[in-house]
Amino acid sequence: MERYQRLFSRFTNWNRTDRLKIQLKEYVDVTFSSLWSRQLIYIAALLISAYYFDPIIAVITIAAVEVAEIIDVFIARKIINWADDSPGHARLWLIFTAASALLSSMAVAAFILAIAIQQESGGHFTPLFFLIAASLFAAMNNHQLPIVLALRLTVYGLAFLIIAFLDIYRLNPPLSSPVWLEFFTTLFAMYFIIGNSLVFFRLYRSLQSKIREIERKQRETKVAYKAKSQFVSNLSHELKTPLTAINGSLGLAVSGNAGELPGTVARLLEVAERKSKHLAALVNDLFDVQAMEADELILDQETINLRELVDESVEKYKTDAEKSGIKLISDIPAQDVWIRGDHGRVAQVMASLLSNAIKFSSEGAEVNVALKQSPRTAFISVTDTGVGIPEGSEDAVFGYFGQVDSSDRRQVGGSGLGLYIAKMIVEKHGGKIHYSSELGKGTVFLVELGRVDYVPTHAPDNPT
Repeated sequence: MERYQRLFSRFTNWNRTDRLKIQLKEYVDVTFSSLWSRQLIYIAALLISAYYFDPIIAVITIAAVEVAEIIDVFIARKIINWADDSPGHARLWLIFTAASALLSSMAVAAFILAIAIQQESGGHFTPLFFLIAASLFAAMNNHQLPIVLALRLTVYGLAFLIIAFLDIYRLNPPLSSPVWLEFFTTLFAMYFIIGNSLVFFRLYRSLQSKIREIERKQRETKVAYKAKSQFVSNLSHELKTPLTAINGSLGLAVSGNAGELPGTVARLLEVAERKSKHLAALVNDLFDVQAMEADELILDQETINLRELVDESVEKYKTDAEKSGIKLISDIPAQDVWIRGDHGRVAQVMASLLSNAIKFSSEGAEVNVALKQSPRTAFISVTDTGVGIPEGSEDAVFGYFGQVDSSDRRQVGGSGLGLYIAKMIVEKHGGKIHYSSELGKGTVFLVELGRVDYVPTHAPDNPT
């Protein structure tokens, strides 16, 4: 037990390297996704500053910003191609990313400060607006890496203070002056941006925590599902061999080939044979479900005459229908209908639909089987006049061990796997299965399968 717990903990415990690698990758994703929006912002800022202020200074400072952008993109591409899980490499890329962010934020701050220095006193609306925009952009897009966010906001915060103190330094105004009002307003803007940055950061951390919890539960579910699948598979294999032997022995005994039996013993063996066959069918169903859910079901693809298959299925179940006092009627065309698929599996679908219709029909009722075709599709319908299915029961009808109970339904047996398996087989063939029903009036199950044009070849008769 301890060995399994240690093995499981290896898959469920996240270390710091895992988290850092994910944070770096997410930061890089944002870097690339916002690349062109940043370029448009820089171009707009360049045009405004070049027109209203010194164009040479504007070009030089924006060029510095673009150089920082090139370095950012270069490092981001290296991180995208980073595949190993080395803690040393993770820390190294974090240092490179932080250094690049520091260089980029300093270039942006230099551009903005250049505008503020050129501007005479009077609020510095333009540079402060650019600075607020840059700070908000960082708050929204750099929260994946706290150190990067802190560096950018520190640089922008210093730029805020420099711009705010600029007029105070130049004019040395009294406290009642509008210059001090603008200074306090700038401090308020800084507080607002820092507060928003913390909100984004907390939301990001909360989201990451939930994602990790979901992934942990997903891994636990996969481990449990694999254990369940292995158990069902082993159990099915272990039960198949003895059940086959038991069924064979009971069949020989009931048929009288093993000798004459007293009436009471014969009846008991007949009951045992029926129950044994039912158990064998359940084991086979479980085995099929396991194979399908593990995507291990292999279809033996061939061209099938669906008309013959449906006709054979109806003939096979006529005896069971008569024993239950039910009339089985078929409406099958004279022309052949061809599909591509696994003959045995399609026959299994028909067996499930017919046994289901007979099982849930009352004595004296009718079950109708019809086969139709369109240029591209073959349609099989099985219609009964039984008790019907309540509205909204699709999940129960086609579900795993699904059973639909109704107070006016007579009790019937069954594992609840038949229609679940039938649906998976039909979908494996690229088809659809659905139903329509009305309580007290009956149910129609409809199977749609893609048909093919096929003309069987026959060897010519030998001339006489």
